[in-house]
Amino acid sequence: MASMRDIKRRRTSIQGTQQITKAMKLVSTVKLQRARSNAEKSHNYFDTMYRTVCSILARVGETDHRFLKGNDSGRKAVIVITSNRGLAGGYNSSVAKLVTTNPDFSKGDIDIYTIGNKGYEILHRNGYNIVRNLPDIIEAPTFADAMGLTNILLESYSSGEVGEIYLAYTFFKNTVTHVPTLLKLLPVAPIDEDGDGNVDSIMNFEPGDEEALDMIIPKYIAGQIHGALIEALASENGARMQAMDNATSNAEDMIDDLTLKYNRARQGSITQELTEIIAGSQALNG
Repeated sequence: MASMRDIKRRRTSIQGTQQITKAMKLVSTVKLQRARSNAEKSHNYFDTMYRTVCSILARVGETDHRFLKGNDSGRKAVIVITSNRGLAGGYNSSVAKLVTTNPDFSKGDIDIYTIGNKGYEILHRNGYNIVRNLPDIIEAPTFADAMGLTNILLESYSSGEVGEIYLAYTFFKNTVTHVPTLLKLLPVAPIDEDGDGNVDSIMNFEPGDEEALDMIIPKYIAGQIHGALIEALASENGARMQAMDNATSNAEDMIDDLTLKYNRARQGSITQELTEIIAGSQALNG
């Protein structure tokens, strides 16, 4: 049985850890509120962009446009959005599994663009080809960052280096639910908005649909990446808040258990001392 000193030392250590997890939970809560607010503010823009692309693709129909037809390259590019730090439960590993467990992704035919150090570490350790790691983007996502990455990917796509582009991120559903999501960005597939194949045209385009695609699709892809960054940031803070809340609760349970053990050990020590005093007294009187 552990001594009273060992139990007290361990309890003090856990109490210190509990104070840290409480502080991290509060920080994550504040960051989550800000990230969720940004996500809600951006929804109107992305919804409008989505409907615009639906309208264009419905009007164009079958076409040989490079963003719709694709190319003959068998390589795939995947953007993987994770965090720079851990202590967020299974948040980072869940996103990485979208790549590592996907039967359509072969290590020899896939280029990885990681946003976040944790995704880089996991995929690099598993032997994937990391073309570029951009850890700073996830800290404060901007549309300019998303557009810069989009230009890099479109250059690789237009030159035939890659034939498909995917986006792996975590969709923020609510504070406790975060859904790992894999989205195909290119080639763009005709989007069935209503589920019955009918998408109403919401506007006319000048000078023409093909030219509109050249202008709209890059912004659409950048918008998808930027939206995913905002969703991922909110999911990260939500996951970390949950993890720290669970850690704080577990620490409280451990402290209660150690306190009980400490009191029992203290009671046993007192009982032993009383027994020794009584025995000594009886020996002197005998």
